[in-house]
Amino acid sequence: MTLLWVYGLITRRTGRLVATALGIAIAVALLASLGSFLSASKATMTQRSVAGVAVDWQVQVQPNRNASAVLRAVRQEPGTLKALPVRFSDSTGLRATAGGTTQTTGPGKVLGLPSTYIHVFPQAVRLLTGKLGGVLVAQQTAANLHVGPGDTIRVGRAGMTPFPVTVSGVVELPQADSLFQQVGVPTQSQPVAPPDNVVLMPVPAFAQAFDPLARSRPDLVTAQIHVRRSHDLPNDPAAAYVAETQAANHLEVVTSGAGIVGDNVGAVLGSAREDALYAQILFLFLGAPGALLAAALTAAVAGAGLARRRKEQALMRARGSSQRQLLRLVMVEATIVGVIGGALGLLAAVIIGRAVFGSASFGTTGSTSVFWATLSFVTGLVVAGAIIVLPAHRELRESTARAGLATVGRQGRPRWMRYGLDIWLLAGSLTVFWLTSRNKYTLVLAPEGVPTISVSYWAFLGPVLGWIGAGLLSWRLADLALDRGRPLIAAALRPAVGNLSATVSATMSRQRRTIARSAVLVGLAISFAATTATFNATYQRQAEADAQLTNGADVTVTESPGSTVTAGMASTFARVPGVVAVSPVLHRFAYLGADLQDIYGIQTSTIAAATTLQDPYFQGSTAQQVLARLKARPDGVLVSAETVNDFQLVRGDLLRLRLQDSRTHAYTYVPFHYVGIVNEFPTAPKDSFLVANASYVAARTGSNAVGSFLVDTGGTNIGSVAQRLGQIVGTSAQVTDLNTTRGLVGSSLTAVDLSGLTKLELGFALVIIAAAGGLVIGLGLTERRRSIAIAAALGGTRRQLRAFSVGEPAFVIVAGLAAGSLSGWGLSEMYVKVLTGVFDPPPTSLAVPWAYLLLAAAASAAAVGGAAWFVARQAELNARSHLREP
Repeated sequence: MTLLWVYGLITRRTGRLVATALGIAIAVALLASLGSFLSASKATMTQRSVAGVAVDWQVQVQPNRNASAVLRAVRQEPGTLKALPVRFSDSTGLRATAGGTTQTTGPGKVLGLPSTYIHVFPQAVRLLTGKLGGVLVAQQTAANLHVGPGDTIRVGRAGMTPFPVTVSGVVELPQADSLFQQVGVPTQSQPVAPPDNVVLMPVPAFAQAFDPLARSRPDLVTAQIHVRRSHDLPNDPAAAYVAETQAANHLEVVTSGAGIVGDNVGAVLGSAREDALYAQILFLFLGAPGALLAAALTAAVAGAGLARRRKEQALMRARGSSQRQLLRLVMVEATIVGVIGGALGLLAAVIIGRAVFGSASFGTTGSTSVFWATLSFVTGLVVAGAIIVLPAHRELRESTARAGLATVGRQGRPRWMRYGLDIWLLAGSLTVFWLTSRNKYTLVLAPEGVPTISVSYWAFLGPVLGWIGAGLLSWRLADLALDRGRPLIAAALRPAVGNLSATVSATMSRQRRTIARSAVLVGLAISFAATTATFNATYQRQAEADAQLTNGADVTVTESPGSTVTAGMASTFARVPGVVAVSPVLHRFAYLGADLQDIYGIQTSTIAAATTLQDPYFQGSTAQQVLARLKARPDGVLVSAETVNDFQLVRGDLLRLRLQDSRTHAYTYVPFHYVGIVNEFPTAPKDSFLVANASYVAARTGSNAVGSFLVDTGGTNIGSVAQRLGQIVGTSAQVTDLNTTRGLVGSSLTAVDLSGLTKLELGFALVIIAAAGGLVIGLGLTERRRSIAIAAALGGTRRQLRAFSVGEPAFVIVAGLAAGSLSGWGLSEMYVKVLTGVFDPPPTSLAVPWAYLLLAAAASAAAVGGAAWFVARQAELNARSHLREP
């Protein structure tokens, strides 16, 4: 009997069998692809994080402790690859005579480096001009002293005569912030900026110059051990952070506190673990609905043949088959469907991995790939059993053979509809959303220095309840429209089906449960696609805004501190091929009370042409309005919202800021009037700052020296323009471009994972949309093809026959698009708000990818329409054979 049953399924129910297997294949492929991709991403997170660290550990030797003993302990610590001693000393200032003039700087730092230092830590020092070896000066120091290779500078020492050295090269210190950190000091107490004046000396020269100073002023000369560690760490950044922190703590215990570890690797892993957790959250938020939708699609496909299966089982029971025999046959069917669907899904995952990511396993290890393949395959079998075996078992237990053979039955309202489950779910979703979107709410909490991290997983309830509630509400409304709205449906169908509109609407009302289910699936598929695409588009827009804010413009030329370059240099830059607009920006420091803030002087007439000023950068007004107010008042100033709240400012208030006069070097009071609030501004820091008119700042400080030039290239030839500008300024200024900054800003773990995740999600969304429309509608109509065949036998014309297959697809398309658009918009708002920690800066509105959404809608309409046409055509051509079906 089992073999006959299997043979009958394959030969007589081929379409239903293949369609159900395809539904399971989609779920298996999605789960295998997403799981493998997430594992591959996590497997490289730690390495991507620590790869950019120049010096892994900076071990500070405590005063009056033996540096050699600390060095030995560091070298013996497991995981240490290289450890080199480095000495630091404070300098009272630097002096140089070049070109007939003498320049003097303020206090600086002098480092004594071993000869192999740059080879061991290649990312710590980058040569700009000259040669490595000998005495090296930082780029800003060279600009301040107007020196280059071959020039002599004098290094000031407290209470001693300056020490003369000859410059061998000019270098850049890419990670100066960490290099000059105060080891053992909390982050909030770290220096605001690294020193402007830095000299790197070989150890012998440093010893000759500063050993005498160390004997008289030991507080001015310190020692560190710089360490390169093995990066053979756990794949998970959280586990790697714990391992690295424990190693640093172990060293401090071994040295009895003589060496305090500045753990640079631990610092980046501390940030990476939060990104890694956000990647998992995005997997759940954006990936889980797709897997659930694929399972629901499979259930709908299997449910399309439920009436026929019920009749078949009732007929076999009437002929003497027991419930156990029937259940065994159903289990065989579920196994066949699960195995075929699982195999097709795994094959699809392999093809996707190789085509999109260049690896059939998505870059995972063999064991991980096998794990996800096995889990996905088993999940496919479980889904097949849940959607085929469980309903059949319920029917066998609760129904009789006579009831199973009944053709017409009464369709009652489901229990969830009678009790208003959809309304309760939506109310719960809105409640959770309100609680999780309040100010200062944090979805992921990773306190600095604490190995454990916490996630507010209950925040998932908002989108989950909203997604389910929206689907059920769509079902309620579709059922109501098909039941109570028959006259409206008939009127809408009249242009297409003519006098048969009432008959078609009555037929649709009778099949309203199946049609409503199809419309809900199409709506959920469109909602899934819209949510994923909108979230991705919004993230990409904010990442671009972050890059613009960080770099300032397409290309930014930042002058060295102490530079005397004026705004007239803008005309030189404007003549460079590819430059569209240039705007100079002055940079000073101002005291507002006891609070020291950056103040930027801008030209309101040119700033908008050289960079992007978005309305969200300002509060209470548009960017154009704020610039107009600033231009109308020469002494106007824009302040941050935090400053407005702290000082209780009202527009028009007089602010007396203290700015340094460039001629006397004394801080003097300068009157400004508060004209607006600025939240973000190109090149400005994330905390409080001020924006004023450049001409007024220059006049009141006695200097028109420019801090930076913002250069617009129209978005093209950015790299070549940056290269040309770099040739003009040489080592006297730093040139950065948007492409490089975009790579740095967009290389966070979240950005990388989100990009790959959305590639998978958007592709699967289109497949699910097409399957939800085509398979469900096609199979639903296939189950009713005998009705079409009877109408043909009674003399119905081709136009009349096709009228019966027009109404259902049209309703599914319209209802599905409407429900999917509304729920997609609501869920997108919810996702962006709950996951606001992923965005920097947070978005003020959604970015809607209209092209993709139109493609999704077209795919849905094409799949539904194509399936309906194919079924109707086949019913016409094979009417006689369909009439013989039971």
